Amino acid sequence: MIIRERYLKLIRPFYNQELIKVLIGLRRSGKSVILTQIIDELKKDNIDDQHIIYINFEDYDYDELTNAKSLNKYIKEKMIDQKKYYLFFDEIQNVESWEKVINSFRATKNVSIFITGSNSDLLSSDLATHIAGRYVSFKITPFTFSEVCELLEIKDKEKIEEAFKDYIKWGGMPQRFMQTDDLSKKTYLNDIYDSIIIKDIVKRFNIKDIDLLNKIVTYVLTTPAQTFSPESLKKYFESVSRGVSLETIYNYLDYITRANLIFKAERYDIRGKRILTGKYKYYLTDLGFTNILSEGKKEKLGAYLENIVYNELIARGYNVNIGNLDNGEIDFIATKFDEKIYVQVAYLLADESVIQREFDAYKKIEDNFPKYVLSMDHFDFSKDGIIHKNIIDWLLEEEKN
Repeated sequence: MIIRERYLKLIRPFYNQELIKVLIGLRRSGKSVILTQIIDELKKDNIDDQHIIYINFEDYDYDELTNAKSLNKYIKEKMIDQKKYYLFFDEIQNVESWEKVINSFRATKNVSIFITGSNSDLLSSDLATHIAGRYVSFKITPFTFSEVCELLEIKDKEKIEEAFKDYIKWGGMPQRFMQTDDLSKKTYLNDIYDSIIIKDIVKRFNIKDIDLLNKIVTYVLTTPAQTFSPESLKKYFESVSRGVSLETIYNYLDYITRANLIFKAERYDIRGKRILTGKYKYYLTDLGFTNILSEGKKEKLGAYLENIVYNELIARGYNVNIGNLDNGEIDFIATKFDEKIYVQVAYLLADESVIQREFDAYKKIEDNFPKYVLSMDHFDFSKDGIIHKNIIDWLLEEEKN
Protein backbone atom coordinates (compact mmCIF):
# COMPACT_ATOMS: atom_id res chain seq x y z
CA MET A 1 0.00 0.00 0.00
CA ILE A 2 1.27 3.48 -0.85
CA ILE A 3 1.63 6.37 1.58
CA ARG A 4 -1.19 8.77 0.78
CA GLU A 5 0.93 11.86 1.11
CA ARG A 6 -1.64 14.05 -0.65
CA TYR A 7 -3.84 13.79 2.44
CA LEU A 8 -1.19 13.37 5.12
CA LYS A 9 0.45 16.69 4.24
CA LEU A 10 -2.92 18.39 4.72
CA ILE A 11 -3.72 16.66 8.01
CA ARG A 12 -0.21 16.79 9.52
CA PRO A 13 -0.37 20.40 10.78
CA PHE A 14 -3.39 19.43 12.91
CA TYR A 15 -1.96 16.31 14.59
CA ASN A 16 -1.58 18.03 17.96
CA GLN A 17 -4.37 20.55 17.71
CA GLU A 18 -7.66 20.29 19.58
CA LEU A 19 -9.64 20.69 16.35
CA ILE A 20 -11.37 17.43 15.51
CA LYS A 21 -9.97 15.93 12.31
CA VAL A 22 -12.81 14.58 10.13
CA LEU A 23 -12.13 12.29 7.16
CA ILE A 24 -15.19 11.88 4.93
CA GLY A 25 -15.38 9.55 1.96
CA LEU A 26 -16.92 6.61 0.20
CA ARG A 27 -16.92 3.31 2.06
CA ARG A 28 -13.58 1.49 1.53
CA SER A 29 -12.01 4.45 -0.26
CA GLY A 30 -8.95 4.34 2.01
CA LYS A 31 -9.93 6.35 5.09
CA SER A 32 -8.89 3.60 7.52
CA VAL A 33 -5.51 3.24 5.85
CA ILE A 34 -4.89 6.96 6.23
CA LEU A 35 -5.68 6.66 9.94
CA THR A 36 -3.12 3.86 10.32
CA GLN A 37 -0.56 5.94 8.43
CA ILE A 38 -1.15 8.83 10.82
CA ILE A 39 -0.71 6.44 13.74
CA ASP A 40 2.58 5.23 12.24
CA GLU A 41 3.81 8.81 12.01
CA LEU A 42 2.84 9.49 15.61
CA LYS A 43 4.78 6.43 16.74
CA LYS A 44 7.83 7.67 14.83
CA ASP A 45 7.46 10.86 16.88
CA ASN A 46 7.74 8.74 20.03
CA ILE A 47 4.06 8.62 20.95
CA ASP A 48 3.67 5.31 22.79
CA ASP A 49 0.93 2.76 22.07
CA GLN A 50 -0.76 3.42 25.40
CA HIS A 51 -1.63 6.95 24.33
CA ILE A 52 -3.04 5.94 20.96
CA ILE A 53 -6.57 4.54 21.03
CA TYR A 54 -8.04 3.23 17.77
CA ILE A 55 -11.58 1.87 17.36
CA ASN A 56 -13.13 0.63 14.12
CA PHE A 57 -16.88 0.58 14.72
CA GLU A 58 -17.42 -1.95 11.97
CA ASP A 59 -15.29 -4.43 13.94
CA TYR A 60 -17.51 -6.78 15.95
CA ASP A 61 -15.04 -6.56 18.85
CA TYR A 62 -16.47 -3.10 19.52
CA ASP A 63 -20.12 -4.02 19.02
CA GLU A 64 -20.98 -2.93 22.58
CA LEU A 65 -19.67 0.59 21.99
CA THR A 66 -22.47 1.74 19.72
CA ASN A 67 -23.89 4.44 21.99
CA ALA A 68 -22.36 7.55 23.54
CA LYS A 69 -22.41 6.35 27.16
CA SER A 70 -20.63 3.05 26.55
CA LEU A 71 -18.02 4.72 24.35
CA ASN A 72 -17.45 7.44 26.94
CA LYS A 73 -16.92 4.86 29.68
CA TYR A 74 -14.57 2.74 27.55
CA ILE A 75 -12.31 5.65 26.60
CA LYS A 76 -12.15 7.10 30.10
CA GLU A 77 -11.00 3.75 31.45
CA LYS A 78 -8.16 3.79 28.91
CA MET A 79 -6.96 7.26 29.92
CA ILE A 80 -4.84 6.74 33.02
CA ASP A 81 -2.71 9.90 33.10
CA GLN A 82 -2.74 13.56 32.06
CA LYS A 83 -0.62 13.18 28.92
CA LYS A 84 -2.16 13.79 25.50
CA TYR A 85 -4.13 10.89 24.05
CA TYR A 86 -4.70 10.41 20.34
CA LEU A 87 -8.18 9.04 19.67
CA PHE A 88 -9.07 7.44 16.35
CA PHE A 89 -12.71 6.58 15.66
CA ASP A 90 -13.31 4.81 12.35
CA GLU A 91 -16.87 4.91 10.85
CA ILE A 92 -18.14 6.96 13.79
CA GLN A 93 -21.65 7.21 12.32
CA ASN A 94 -22.32 3.73 13.73
CA VAL A 95 -22.36 5.20 17.25
CA GLU A 96 -25.65 6.67 18.42
CA SER A 97 -25.24 10.31 19.56
CA TRP A 98 -21.53 10.09 18.81
CA GLU A 99 -21.20 13.86 18.46
CA LYS A 100 -21.99 14.40 22.16
CA VAL A 101 -19.22 12.17 23.47
CA ILE A 102 -16.72 13.43 20.88
CA ASN A 103 -17.44 17.01 21.91
CA SER A 104 -17.10 16.03 25.57
CA PHE A 105 -13.65 14.48 25.01
CA ARG A 106 -12.53 17.54 23.09
CA ALA A 107 -13.75 19.95 25.77
CA THR A 108 -12.63 18.12 28.91
CA LYS A 109 -9.65 15.91 28.06
CA ASN A 110 -6.12 16.39 26.73
CA VAL A 111 -6.79 14.71 23.40
CA SER A 112 -6.35 14.94 19.67
CA ILE A 113 -9.32 13.35 17.90
CA PHE A 114 -9.54 11.83 14.42
CA ILE A 115 -12.81 10.46 13.04
CA THR A 116 -13.94 8.97 9.75
CA GLY A 117 -17.39 8.57 8.27
CA SER A 118 -19.02 7.27 5.11
CA ASN A 119 -21.89 9.75 5.23
CA SER A 120 -21.30 13.30 4.04
CA ASP A 121 -24.01 14.63 6.34
CA LEU A 122 -21.66 14.15 9.27
CA LEU A 123 -20.67 17.70 8.42
CA SER A 124 -24.10 19.09 7.68
CA SER A 125 -26.11 17.91 10.65
CA ASP A 126 -24.44 16.14 13.56
CA LEU A 127 -21.19 18.06 13.57
CA ALA A 128 -22.75 21.39 12.71
CA THR A 129 -25.05 21.14 15.72
CA HIS A 130 -22.60 20.11 18.41
CA ILE A 131 -19.08 21.01 17.36
CA ALA A 132 -19.46 23.74 14.76
CA GLY A 133 -16.21 25.61 14.38
CA ARG A 134 -14.30 22.94 16.26
CA TYR A 135 -13.40 20.60 13.41
CA VAL A 136 -11.46 20.53 10.17
CA SER A 137 -12.62 18.22 7.39
CA PHE A 138 -10.86 16.34 4.60
CA LYS A 139 -12.63 14.75 1.63
CA ILE A 140 -11.01 11.37 0.88
CA THR A 141 -11.38 9.92 -2.60
CA PRO A 142 -10.38 6.54 -4.10
CA PHE A 143 -6.95 6.41 -5.74
CA THR A 144 -6.22 9.07 -8.31
CA PHE A 145 -4.43 7.87 -11.45
CA SER A 146 -1.08 9.18 -10.21
CA GLU A 147 -1.54 7.12 -7.03
CA VAL A 148 -2.35 4.08 -9.18
CA CYS A 149 0.91 4.49 -11.10
CA GLU A 150 2.78 4.88 -7.81
CA LEU A 151 1.11 1.78 -6.38
CA LEU A 152 1.88 -0.32 -9.45
CA GLU A 153 5.33 1.25 -9.87
CA ILE A 154 4.58 2.09 -13.50
CA LYS A 155 6.82 4.52 -15.38
CA ASP A 156 6.92 3.13 -18.91
CA LYS A 157 4.67 5.17 -21.21
CA GLU A 158 3.04 2.14 -22.87
CA LYS A 159 2.27 0.54 -19.52
CA ILE A 160 0.89 3.86 -18.24
CA GLU A 161 -1.59 3.95 -21.12
CA GLU A 162 -2.60 0.34 -20.43
CA ALA A 163 -3.09 1.20 -16.76
CA PHE A 164 -5.25 4.19 -17.73
CA LYS A 165 -7.57 1.99 -19.78
CA ASP A 166 -7.87 -0.29 -16.77
CA TYR A 167 -8.50 2.75 -14.54
CA ILE A 168 -11.34 3.92 -16.78
CA LYS A 169 -12.92 0.46 -16.60
CA TRP A 170 -12.37 -0.53 -12.98
CA GLY A 171 -11.79 2.75 -11.14
CA GLY A 172 -9.50 3.44 -8.21
CA MET A 173 -10.95 1.68 -5.16
CA PRO A 174 -7.75 0.70 -3.30
CA GLN A 175 -8.39 -2.97 -2.61
CA ARG A 176 -9.53 -3.75 -6.12
CA PHE A 177 -5.84 -3.69 -7.12
CA MET A 178 -5.38 -6.82 -5.03
CA GLN A 179 -7.75 -8.67 -7.39
CA THR A 180 -5.94 -10.43 -10.23
CA ASP A 181 -8.72 -10.99 -12.79
CA ASP A 182 -11.82 -9.21 -14.08
CA LEU A 183 -14.25 -11.54 -12.31
CA SER A 184 -12.59 -10.88 -8.95
CA LYS A 185 -12.61 -7.14 -9.56
CA LYS A 186 -16.27 -7.20 -10.49
CA THR A 187 -17.18 -9.32 -7.46
CA TYR A 188 -15.25 -6.99 -5.15
CA LEU A 189 -16.91 -3.86 -6.55
CA ASN A 190 -20.33 -5.51 -6.40
CA ASP A 191 -19.73 -6.27 -2.72
CA ILE A 192 -18.85 -2.63 -2.02
CA TYR A 193 -21.86 -1.42 -3.99
CA ASP A 194 -24.22 -3.71 -2.09
CA SER A 195 -22.69 -2.61 1.21
CA ILE A 196 -23.18 1.07 0.36
CA ILE A 197 -26.76 0.53 -0.76
CA ILE A 198 -27.73 -1.50 2.32
CA LYS A 199 -25.72 0.16 5.12
CA ASP A 200 -25.38 3.75 3.97
CA ILE A 201 -28.72 4.25 2.23
CA VAL A 202 -31.41 1.61 2.93
CA LYS A 203 -30.78 1.22 6.67
CA ARG A 204 -29.76 4.80 7.36
CA PHE A 205 -32.74 6.37 5.60
CA ASN A 206 -35.24 3.56 6.17
CA ILE A 207 -35.87 2.98 2.47
CA LYS A 208 -38.92 0.84 1.73
CA ASP A 209 -38.89 0.67 -2.06
CA ILE A 210 -35.46 -0.87 -2.63
CA ASP A 211 -36.28 -1.75 -6.24
CA LEU A 212 -36.93 1.93 -7.04
CA LEU A 213 -33.75 2.95 -5.24
CA ASN A 214 -31.72 0.51 -7.31
CA LYS A 215 -33.30 1.80 -10.53
CA ILE A 216 -32.47 5.42 -9.67
CA VAL A 217 -28.93 4.52 -8.62
CA THR A 218 -28.41 2.50 -11.81
CA TYR A 219 -29.73 5.35 -13.95
CA VAL A 220 -27.42 7.93 -12.35
CA LEU A 221 -24.36 5.68 -12.24
CA THR A 222 -24.66 4.59 -15.86
CA THR A 223 -25.13 8.14 -17.21
CA PRO A 224 -22.27 10.06 -15.59
CA ALA A 225 -21.54 13.69 -16.52
CA GLN A 226 -25.00 14.20 -17.99
CA THR A 227 -27.04 17.31 -17.22
CA PHE A 228 -30.45 16.39 -15.93
CA SER A 229 -33.05 17.44 -13.41
CA PRO A 230 -35.31 15.34 -11.19
CA GLU A 231 -38.10 16.31 -13.61
CA SER A 232 -36.25 14.60 -16.48
CA LEU A 233 -35.71 11.54 -14.31
CA LYS A 234 -39.44 11.48 -13.54
CA LYS A 235 -40.17 11.52 -17.29
CA TYR A 236 -37.73 8.66 -17.80
CA PHE A 237 -39.57 6.49 -15.28
CA GLU A 238 -42.91 7.41 -16.84
CA SER A 239 -41.52 6.23 -20.19
CA VAL A 240 -40.92 2.78 -18.68
CA SER A 241 -44.36 2.76 -17.01
CA ARG A 242 -43.16 3.53 -13.52
CA GLY A 243 -44.79 6.43 -11.70
CA VAL A 244 -42.54 8.21 -9.21
CA SER A 245 -43.14 11.46 -7.37
CA LEU A 246 -40.67 14.33 -7.67
CA GLU A 247 -40.28 14.39 -3.90
CA THR A 248 -39.18 10.75 -3.88
CA ILE A 249 -36.64 11.36 -6.65
CA TYR A 250 -35.25 14.43 -4.86
CA ASN A 251 -34.94 12.43 -1.64
CA TYR A 252 -33.29 9.40 -3.24
CA LEU A 253 -30.77 11.53 -5.15
CA ASP A 254 -29.95 13.26 -1.88
CA TYR A 255 -29.44 9.92 -0.09
CA ILE A 256 -27.16 8.63 -2.86
CA THR A 257 -25.10 11.81 -2.68
CA ARG A 258 -24.90 11.72 1.11
CA ALA A 259 -23.59 8.15 0.91
CA ASN A 260 -20.69 9.57 -1.16
CA LEU A 261 -21.54 7.30 -4.08
CA ILE A 262 -21.88 10.34 -6.35
CA PHE A 263 -20.92 14.01 -6.34
CA LYS A 264 -23.44 16.68 -7.30
CA ALA A 265 -21.93 19.50 -9.34
CA GLU A 266 -23.90 22.74 -9.36
CA ARG A 267 -24.15 25.10 -12.28
CA TYR A 268 -22.53 28.52 -11.92
CA ASP A 269 -23.68 31.49 -13.99
CA ILE A 270 -20.36 32.98 -15.12
CA ARG A 271 -21.84 36.35 -16.13
CA GLY A 272 -24.30 36.64 -13.25
CA LYS A 273 -21.81 35.19 -10.75
CA ARG A 274 -24.37 33.05 -8.96
CA ILE A 275 -25.26 29.40 -8.46
CA LEU A 276 -28.17 28.20 -10.61
CA THR A 277 -30.71 25.73 -9.26
CA GLY A 278 -32.77 23.03 -10.93
CA LYS A 279 -30.31 21.23 -13.20
CA TYR A 280 -27.16 19.49 -12.03
CA LYS A 281 -24.51 17.09 -13.19
CA TYR A 282 -23.72 14.00 -11.17
CA TYR A 283 -20.29 12.39 -11.18
CA LEU A 284 -19.39 8.98 -9.82
CA THR A 285 -16.99 8.90 -6.91
CA ASP A 286 -15.48 5.89 -8.65
CA LEU A 287 -15.99 4.85 -12.28
CA GLY A 288 -15.75 1.16 -11.43
CA PHE A 289 -19.41 1.24 -10.39
CA THR A 290 -20.47 2.26 -13.90
CA ASN A 291 -18.75 -0.83 -15.28
CA ILE A 292 -20.53 -3.29 -13.01
CA LEU A 293 -23.96 -1.73 -13.64
CA SER A 294 -23.76 -1.01 -17.39
CA GLU A 295 -22.37 -4.33 -18.59
CA GLY A 296 -23.12 -4.77 -22.28
CA LYS A 297 -23.90 -1.09 -22.84
CA LYS A 298 -21.84 1.14 -25.10
CA GLU A 299 -18.94 2.87 -23.37
CA LYS A 300 -19.17 6.65 -23.12
CA LEU A 301 -15.50 7.56 -23.15
CA GLY A 302 -16.04 11.30 -23.30
CA ALA A 303 -18.25 11.20 -20.21
CA TYR A 304 -15.84 8.85 -18.40
CA LEU A 305 -12.90 11.18 -19.04
CA GLU A 306 -14.94 14.15 -17.82
CA ASN A 307 -15.76 12.17 -14.67
CA ILE A 308 -12.08 11.35 -14.07
CA VAL A 309 -11.07 15.00 -14.47
CA TYR A 310 -13.82 16.09 -12.07
CA ASN A 311 -12.64 13.58 -9.44
CA GLU A 312 -9.04 14.69 -9.90
CA LEU A 313 -9.99 18.32 -9.30
CA ILE A 314 -11.87 17.31 -6.15
CA ALA A 315 -8.85 15.29 -4.96
CA ARG A 316 -6.62 18.32 -5.56
CA GLY A 317 -8.79 20.29 -3.17
CA TYR A 318 -10.80 22.40 -5.61
CA ASN A 319 -14.41 23.39 -5.28
CA VAL A 320 -15.84 22.47 -8.69
CA ASN A 321 -18.87 23.87 -10.53
CA ILE A 322 -20.21 23.65 -14.07
CA GLY A 323 -19.81 26.96 -15.89
CA ASN A 324 -23.03 28.28 -17.44
CA LEU A 325 -22.91 30.71 -20.38
CA ASP A 326 -25.72 32.24 -22.47
CA ASN A 327 -25.29 29.74 -25.30
CA GLY A 328 -23.24 26.95 -23.79
CA GLU A 329 -21.17 25.84 -20.86
CA ILE A 330 -17.66 25.36 -19.58
CA ASP A 331 -17.14 21.86 -18.24
CA PHE A 332 -15.53 22.97 -14.98
CA ILE A 333 -14.80 26.09 -12.98
CA ALA A 334 -12.43 24.99 -10.22
CA THR A 335 -11.61 27.31 -7.32
CA LYS A 336 -9.29 26.96 -4.34
CA PHE A 337 -8.75 30.00 -2.10
CA ASP A 338 -7.87 32.81 -4.55
CA GLU A 339 -6.97 30.38 -7.36
CA LYS A 340 -9.34 29.70 -10.24
CA ILE A 341 -8.99 27.57 -13.37
CA TYR A 342 -11.34 26.71 -16.22
CA VAL A 343 -11.30 23.24 -17.77
CA GLN A 344 -12.79 21.81 -20.96
CA VAL A 345 -12.63 18.02 -21.48
CA ALA A 346 -12.85 16.18 -24.81
CA TYR A 347 -12.04 12.62 -25.85
CA LEU A 348 -10.17 13.66 -29.00
CA LEU A 349 -9.79 16.93 -30.89
CA ALA A 350 -10.62 14.95 -34.01
CA ASP A 351 -11.17 17.75 -36.49
CA GLU A 352 -11.33 21.53 -36.81
CA SER A 353 -14.97 21.70 -35.73
CA VAL A 354 -14.19 19.96 -32.41
CA ILE A 355 -11.14 22.15 -31.84
CA GLN A 356 -13.23 25.25 -32.50
CA ARG A 357 -16.02 24.09 -30.18
CA GLU A 358 -13.69 23.41 -27.25
CA PHE A 359 -11.50 26.51 -27.58
CA ASP A 360 -14.25 28.93 -28.59
CA ALA A 361 -16.15 28.08 -25.40
CA TYR A 362 -13.76 30.48 -23.67
CA LYS A 363 -14.42 33.45 -25.97
CA LYS A 364 -17.04 35.01 -23.70
CA ILE A 365 -14.90 34.71 -20.55
CA GLU A 366 -13.04 37.96 -20.07
CA ASP A 367 -10.90 37.27 -17.01
CA ASN A 368 -7.26 36.14 -17.09
CA PHE A 369 -7.48 32.96 -15.02
CA PRO A 370 -5.86 29.86 -16.62
CA LYS A 371 -7.97 28.07 -19.20
CA TYR A 372 -7.36 24.44 -20.17
CA VAL A 373 -8.52 22.01 -22.82
CA LEU A 374 -7.77 18.40 -21.88
CA SER A 375 -7.99 15.50 -24.33
CA MET A 376 -6.33 12.20 -25.20
CA ASP A 377 -4.40 13.81 -28.07
CA HIS A 378 -0.62 13.81 -27.83
CA PHE A 379 -0.17 16.78 -30.17
CA ASP A 380 -0.19 20.16 -28.41
CA PHE A 381 -3.11 22.27 -29.71
CA SER A 382 -2.55 25.21 -27.34
CA LYS A 383 -3.44 28.58 -28.83
CA ASP A 384 -4.55 32.11 -27.91
CA GLY A 385 -3.36 31.66 -24.33
CA ILE A 386 -5.53 28.54 -23.85
CA ILE A 387 -3.47 25.59 -22.63
CA HIS A 388 -4.03 22.18 -24.20
CA LYS A 389 -2.77 19.11 -22.36
CA ASN A 390 -2.97 15.36 -22.74
CA ILE A 391 -5.26 14.08 -19.99
CA ILE A 392 -2.84 11.41 -18.77
CA ASP A 393 0.02 13.92 -18.65
CA TRP A 394 -2.19 16.33 -16.69
CA LEU A 395 -3.24 13.62 -14.24
CA LEU A 396 0.40 12.69 -13.60
CA GLU A 397 1.84 16.17 -13.26
CA GLU A 398 3.09 17.29 -9.85
CA GLU A 399 0.68 19.41 -7.86
CA LYS A 400 1.56 22.87 -6.67
CA ASN A 401 1.92 23.10 -2.92
